[in-house]
Amino acid sequence: MALSRKGMIPALLVGTLLQLAMVLIGHNTVAVASLFAPLGMAISLIAGFLYARWARTTRGAAVLGGAVVGGLCALIGIGVSYYLGDVTTWILFLGTLSSAFTGAIGGLIGHVVGERAPAQV
Repeated sequence: MALSRKGMIPALLVGTLLQLAMVLIGHNTVAVASLFAPLGMAISLIAGFLYARWARTTRGAAVLGGAVVGGLCALIGIGVSYYLGDVTTWILFLGTLSSAFTGAIGGLIGHVVGERAPAQV
């Protein structure tokens, strides 16, 4: 089960940019900071979805790649948030783990949607 760099790099870039935007906005906006967990996991789900759609790989690789992309982009965002003093050390572990899980779900959804998409001519 090989992961595709073709889908990995752009999905990781999109996910990381969204995570960083959320963290930087949330650092100064309490309303956004109070939604770090659900927004961060949603971003990881989106990143996993994008990986699966762009990589066009097997279901297992889509799920694994989604988990990797979702977890990595979250780890980077949470690391910045930790550096800014907005989250505790425990969130580095828990947030990354939960985001990897939602990234895997996004990868699965992206794969299933890709299977059902009409063939391009």
